[in-house]
Formats: sequence, structure tokens, C-alpha cells
Amino acid sequence: MHPRIFKKLAILADAAKYDVSCASSGSRRRNEGGLGNAEGMGICHTFTPDGRCVSLLKVLYTNYCIFDCAYCVSRRSNDVPRTGFTVEEVVELTMNFYRRNYIEGLFLSSGIFKNADYTMERLVRIVKLLRTQHRFHGYIHLKAIPGTSPELLHEAALYADRLSVNMEMPSRESLRLLAPEKHIDTLLTPMRVLRSGIQQHRDEQRVLKHAPLYAPAGQSTQLVVGATLETDQQVLTASAYFYQKMQMRRVYYSGYVPVGTDARLPALGTPVPIIREHRLYQADWLMRFYGFQVQEVVNEAFPNLEQDIDPKLAWALRNLHLFPVDVNYADLEMLKRVPGLGVQSAQRIVAARRFRRLGVEHLRRLGLAWNRARHFIACADHLPMADLPADRLKSLILTDGQSKYQAGFSSQLSLFHA
Repeated sequence: MHPRIFKKLAILADAAKYDVSCASSGSRRRNEGGLGNAEGMGICHTFTPDGRCVSLLKVLYTNYCIFDCAYCVSRRSNDVPRTGFTVEEVVELTMNFYRRNYIEGLFLSSGIFKNADYTMERLVRIVKLLRTQHRFHGYIHLKAIPGTSPELLHEAALYADRLSVNMEMPSRESLRLLAPEKHIDTLLTPMRVLRSGIQQHRDEQRVLKHAPLYAPAGQSTQLVVGATLETDQQVLTASAYFYQKMQMRRVYYSGYVPVGTDARLPALGTPVPIIREHRLYQADWLMRFYGFQVQEVVNEAFPNLEQDIDPKLAWALRNLHLFPVDVNYADLEMLKRVPGLGVQSAQRIVAARRFRRLGVEHLRRLGLAWNRARHFIACADHLPMADLPADRLKSLILTDGQSKYQAGFSSQLSLFHA
């Protein structure tokens, strides 16, 4: 690699690390004689559900930017080295890295220089060259620049697997405070354009067998948490809006990393605990797969997620009048709300009880977290302790969890002394 290109890569890859909305899933782009394959796998620096670690080239096209967003490392007023690739350089990097088995796909974003369409046009040229000239069929996640014309968005969606327009701020007020040069309509309009295009192409695929792919992995967005003073309720309410109104595939949460000393940041100097980001993802999972409404997880009485317990357990402790749940009679939706039961274990219970009345041994074999679930379920040979107050039950569960951790740690240590 030419030293000049390597220097650019070092700067622009480092600037791209603050964008967490790069996980991939759900794409069905097949390899029919070209390079790479995005079907049935996730391409990013992360772990897939089956535990496999995958990689992608995650880079900015340029870190020059006309905007001065207080939370962004590439903001106009920040004193950082500036550089940018050419279209051909990004294409060459992607292909060379793929051939050397360094990566399996591309995540491409950019600062905004000149204007949105001028920037987006170059990003589209990159993905178009990869698909048409180099026959690259690996996963491509492309950042849609806010304010881009619908025509360019449409072309981008024909070549990229996923597009994302990052909202960044969880509220209009925070956006006005930290990114006054951006308007919320420039963020929501491309989301609506992509939503309509994705739905239209899905309808076409039901009729036309060879309809072209159009953002097959959908669209996503990112919310920065902790740069401003929003509660978890405000953050998750924004997420619920994106899932319901924009049909987002994913909303990502990024704990704010200080990138300067801008006085506009009301939470400046306050570190964002990594556990807060983790709890937001758990709550997001409850909303997407467990049937929870946002007001059940967080509300005016409980505006922030508890850090010492997960959101499902917190909800259960606030609603002890609904428990215990008899696993032999409860419906699937209620079973999914039991702490210690996942979607699959709840489905297994429903399937297994068709053949016999379930007891403790049957439940243990079905893969649920028994030490937690036992406090909230009843079965043929088990009833939990009655009238245990929420604070006492919480303490008991936390103590059980700590004891289990210590037992596991001790067994690991014993391996080194055997």
C-alpha cells in the first residue's frame, strides 16, 4: 500500500470508529460469479449470533465537513488532521483488503463537503463501481447523507445492502442545541424516502421474480446517549418512533465519547457508563422481540433503566401481581415476559406441554434460566415463595447471580491447580 494511502486510512478509519451503526444482518445478496457473499451472515467487527467474528472495512470517505455538530469528531471547528480519499482509492482499498481476506464487506460514511448531493454522489459512485465493474457481492452498508435528493437515495439503495441516516440526538431540542445547522426534516425526509422505496420494492418482488434488490437489509439509525441530558425514556420513545413509523431494521445506541470541550454540551465531563448502553440494547430487544411497549419499560415514574438489573426483571418486580405464571396454561406472550425465559424457551414450553404436564425437570431440559425463572413461575411440582416483597426478591436474585458467578470462577481456577 502506498504510504500516502496508508496515512489517509489511519486518519479516516479512526474517525469512523464513533459510528456504531454498522452491524449487518438480513441481506440476501447472492454471489453469482463475482466476489464475496452477504447471504445469511453479518459483516462487521462484531460477533454474530452463532459466535462468529466477522470484519468489514469501516471508513470515512472524508473527514472534511461543513457542519459544526458539537458531538462529532469531524466537526468544522475541531482541530484534527483532515484528509479524504478519491473514489478510486476506496474501491481499490476494498478490493485489495477483500482479496487478502482482511475484510468481508464495507461500511462507508463521510463528512459532508460542499453539499449533501455532492458528497452522496461520490459515495454512490464507489458502491456502483464495486457492484458493476468489480462484481463485488459482499455486504455494503452505506451512510445516507442528510439532505440528499431522492434520486440519489434511490440509486444508492440499488447497490447497497443497508443504508442509515443517523439521527444522533434523541430529541429536537438537543439537535437544535448541538447541531443548529441541521434541521430535523433533513434527517426524517431521507428516512421516509427509503421506507417508501423499500416497501414498494417488496411489493414488486411479490409479483416480479427478478425484481432488483433495493436495500435488502433495510435501514438503520444511531442515537448518541449521554451527550445531552435526555432520560432513557426519551431515548427509547425516539427508538419506538423509528421502529413504528420508519420501519427501521435497527436503532443503535452509542455512549457519548468526549471529542472536545465544546461548551454546548450540557453533560460535558460526565462519563457514560457502558452499562447504560447495554441496558438500552436490552430494552430495545424487549420492544422488538418480546412484545413490550416503551411505556412498560420506562415511564414517568421510572424514567431511567436500572443499572443493577435488566429491564425485564425490573418490569417483573414492578408487576408482581401478575406472577407466578403457570407454565402449563399461560399463553406465549405472557411466557415471554417471565424473567429467565427467552423467546425460544417460551416456544419450547408451549410445544412441550401439548404432550404432558410440565414439571421442574422438564423445564430444566428446555433451556430456561431456572435460578431466575423459578421465582416467577409455577408448574406441576413447583410453587415459588408467596408474598415475597419486590426488594427482598431482587436481593435474593442478585445474591443467586453473584453466587453462581463465584462458583463458575472457582471452577475455572481449579483447572489451573489440577
